[in-house]
Amino acid sequence: MRNNILMQINIFLLTAFLAVVTLPTSVVAGQARGQATNYTSPDGVTEKCIVLASMPDSKYRTGDKKKEQQYCGIDIYDANTALCPKIWSTSPGTIIYDLTAGSYAGRVKEFEQSVCKHEKASKSIPGKKLAKFKSTMNTPETSGTFSTASLLYYQFSRYFDTAVNVPVAVWRSIDRRNHLQRVTESGVRHSRGSRMLHAGWLKMEAAEKDPTTYHPEDELFSAEGRVIYGALLNSPGHRYNTSVNGTRASGWGVGQNIDFQKTAPYLALRSDKPLTDAVRHGLQAARSNRKMNHDLGNDISEPQMVFWMTELTEITLLDFIFNQQDRIGNIDYISYWYWQEDGQLRRTKAHGTEIPTELADKSPLLLKRTQLNDNDAGGKLSYVNYTKKTKMLEKQRHYQADTYKKLLQLNHDFSVQGELYRYLRDTFGLSEKQLRLIVKNTAEATAILQKTCSEGKLRFDLSPDAFLRTGSIAEQKTDCEWKQ
Repeated sequence: MRNNILMQINIFLLTAFLAVVTLPTSVVAGQARGQATNYTSPDGVTEKCIVLASMPDSKYRTGDKKKEQQYCGIDIYDANTALCPKIWSTSPGTIIYDLTAGSYAGRVKEFEQSVCKHEKASKSIPGKKLAKFKSTMNTPETSGTFSTASLLYYQFSRYFDTAVNVPVAVWRSIDRRNHLQRVTESGVRHSRGSRMLHAGWLKMEAAEKDPTTYHPEDELFSAEGRVIYGALLNSPGHRYNTSVNGTRASGWGVGQNIDFQKTAPYLALRSDKPLTDAVRHGLQAARSNRKMNHDLGNDISEPQMVFWMTELTEITLLDFIFNQQDRIGNIDYISYWYWQEDGQLRRTKAHGTEIPTELADKSPLLLKRTQLNDNDAGGKLSYVNYTKKTKMLEKQRHYQADTYKKLLQLNHDFSVQGELYRYLRDTFGLSEKQLRLIVKNTAEATAILQKTCSEGKLRFDLSPDAFLRTGSIAEQKTDCEWKQ
């Protein structure tokens, strides 16, 4: 009872503080801060690609910085760079191709006119996919997307050093009239078979013709409406079946988020049992559903479950903080072979389920590693935070000690407006309301997990790499409260 009261008091005080204090922003709404590369459109409009400043106390992965530079090295006006509208799923987007090595080399206009309409069959497209450009789109007729969310997820995933992979993302602006002519008009023509997607392209067309028709205008356009902006990223992976995404039998919204918590890894997370017992409990309970039993198959290993459990704690924490409303059904994976060699844990990307000849004597284990690719329905106050609404954090009983400590550090820094707070405020071009939301959600997430910890119900026993090496993990002792 005392812990409940303290949590409620802390959240109340923080909410009251945020309600009366103006939180200054040092950048124009929507304008990211970092290293900029400038481009000029044929109409003389200046465009920017911005590699965001690195988040303090974060671990960036091998290749992250190279990818950032590669994305900002894409010149969309190059003779071999083509732009296609995304004509699948529910939200508008632009796919960028390099035609240098294909049959359409030097024939960008012809490619955009004749090939882009077949973009759904992307595997047969005669060009190399370089990146995807996603901009904001939120109206009653369209799906919800907020381009800044992809930037937030990328940077904060590196702060938490997540096991789940979040794709590298940079900020990019494009001459809106050029984008209208090359991409949007084609998107309108070729999306008629998808109601929500077509509505998105129609709204994009109207906005690019007259930016004042979109509200708020500065979430889609900058530089006095001359450029449309968004995030550049790439999102490889395959969509999980019910084994991780859940059955979604209860429909969109609360229902499918409850279904998600009945998957094997989430049921294991909810178990008070020690880790290996929780793993077995989760698998056994999930198999009572015929569809999930089929999709799980017969060979889900304990290391696979521990990776999934760890990744789900990271996903739900990020989604809670960023007010994500559209996670379920949008979780992807890439398969890898894992083995131990010279005392080191090694991996290589898997192409099929047959053990490669060169690994035959190493007893490799095939694991699916989670990709958190679809992150654009977060960051806005208007989105429904289903992670919060369905109390996902309250139900978790297993956690990574390092993730918990980083959350305590983040919340403390936000409360004193330290360097992490200033980074959030100054880097992403957030509005005051968006900034307040993230700070408040971080405080609430911290209070929830602190309560579980102080009640002795949170086991700090998730360390998937260690479990894969040894087959067991010793629970760690961790202070529930923040300590400098």
